[in-house]
Amino acid sequence: MHGNRQKSGEKDAGTTPLLAVLDLGTNNCRLLIAAPAKPARDSFRIVDSFSRIVRLGEGVSQTGLLSDAALDRTIAALKICSDRIAKHNVRHVRAIATQAARLARNADVLVARARDEAGLELTVISAEEEADLAAEGCAPLIGHKYKGALVFDIGGGSTEIIWLQKTPQGLQKKLTASVPVGVVSLAEHYGAASTSRDGFEQMRADLRARFEPFALQMGEGFDIHKHHLLGTSGTVTTLAAIALKLPRYNRTRVDGSWHETAHMLRVVDRLVGQDTQALAQIGSIGPERADLMLPGCAIFAAICSLWPAPVLRVADRGLREGMLRQLSRELV
Repeated sequence: MHGNRQKSGEKDAGTTPLLAVLDLGTNNCRLLIAAPAKPARDSFRIVDSFSRIVRLGEGVSQTGLLSDAALDRTIAALKICSDRIAKHNVRHVRAIATQAARLARNADVLVARARDEAGLELTVISAEEEADLAAEGCAPLIGHKYKGALVFDIGGGSTEIIWLQKTPQGLQKKLTASVPVGVVSLAEHYGAASTSRDGFEQMRADLRARFEPFALQMGEGFDIHKHHLLGTSGTVTTLAAIALKLPRYNRTRVDGSWHETAHMLRVVDRLVGQDTQALAQIGSIGPERADLMLPGCAIFAAICSLWPAPVLRVADRGLREGMLRQLSRELV
């Protein structure tokens, strides 16, 4: 069985231990297997990765339950992850589940099936822990010439924002917030309207109202010219790929890329005018993400309207990298 934070089986003589981290979100199941790069244990050599859209949270916002079909899809993906972990003989494993599992009354069924059928010990983490992991994973991308950044993670069932500021003692979290709305829950709430321009405007207004109290709380301390936005999520990485005119998604080009926020918002505006079928034809979106793209764009646009920093950096990293950094420190 793959334990959550296994201490047994220390590294073999002369080798760096492999680490496996699994992030089971509302929409995606993602696995990363990596080795800490010596001497800097904050960087990693990726050995294997896996990602599959499982839509675990489908219907949870309405029913409060994980459906049998969603559970079956998820367990199938977890079995693949488990096989890859076994293939690489990884002994240090951490697996987490986020918003869909937090909301579901039957999350215990997911945890039990993951253990019994896939040999994985899943931990359902809090919204605060999720925000902390996102911040930890993205922190290395804060620009050297900036005072700090607003990290935001647009998930399937929730959206986290973390204000990170540089201090003589290191990075400090000035504010952390989680709003229980993501691309899947927004699409389900708005139904067919979530793919229309009118629906987009309604979604953006809704999310702006939800985030506005945090912007007011931050006040003038968040100088948009001394801070930049730092976005992580399928929505933001996809927008970056389109902004970079990539024919298909390329992580190497996207991760760490800098963009003018205004340019990214122009990309959003172009997408809002297209129907789901047209969006599915765009290489970096594809049919699996097409119906969730406009809800994600609405969340993105709401954040940019409240924190109008002129520059945005994109991270194709987040919770898994945060877990890797934590696991790596534990093994020192």
